[in-house]
Formats: sequence, structure tokens, C-alpha cells
Amino acid sequence: MKKVLTFAAVAEVATGLALLIVPSLVGQLLLGEQLTGVAMPIARVAGIALIALGIACWPGPPLLGMLIYSAAVTLYLAYLGFAGGLAGVFLWPAVALHAALSILLGRAWLATDS
Repeated sequence: MKKVLTFAAVAEVATGLALLIVPSLVGQLLLGEQLTGVAMPIARVAGIALIALGIACWPGPPLLGMLIYSAAVTLYLAYLGFAGGLAGVFLWPAVALHAALSILLGRAWLATDS
């Protein structure tokens, strides 16, 4: 069972990295269409989620996967707002929510480490 879970975790992290680095190519290979427009940042957030899922499924604390997801999404959404020119009505509340969650998860992770 542990080997299967480790294999699945590695596969999810690899797919997540591919979605972060070359989302349009992943769309082409999986769906037969290149991703464009707003699908690109959505695919990258999905990539972040897959990386976090892989880390959470790796032998170790699942808390770390949630911390990585929340912190990475905070940074990526803030980047989209500042440099990407994308800003819907819920962008900055989502950044604030994920930043707060990242702080809470970070504190919980540090508390379990001591």
C-alpha cells in the first residue's frame, strides 16, 4: 500500500509541476486543446493543488501539504493581482484568506515540530 501511495504522490507532484511550468502543453496533451486566457492561471492553481496533494499523501504530515498549498496560492494570486493585471472582486479577499490560513497552518506545523 505504501508503495502505491508513494507512486501516486510522485505522479501528482509531476503533473502539478507540469501544470505550473507548461500549462498549455498539458492542456494539449490531456484535452487536445491548448489552454489560453484565464485557463492559464486556473491551470497553475490546479498545479499548485496537485503538488500540495502529492506532498500531503507522501509519508509525513498532511498539514505540510495544506501549508504549501495555501502559501503558494497566496503568492500566486497576489502576483496575478499585482503583475498579471487580473483582479476580480474576490481576488484580494482570497489572497487575504489564504494568507491568514497560511499563518495559522504555519503556526500549527511549528507547534507539532516542537
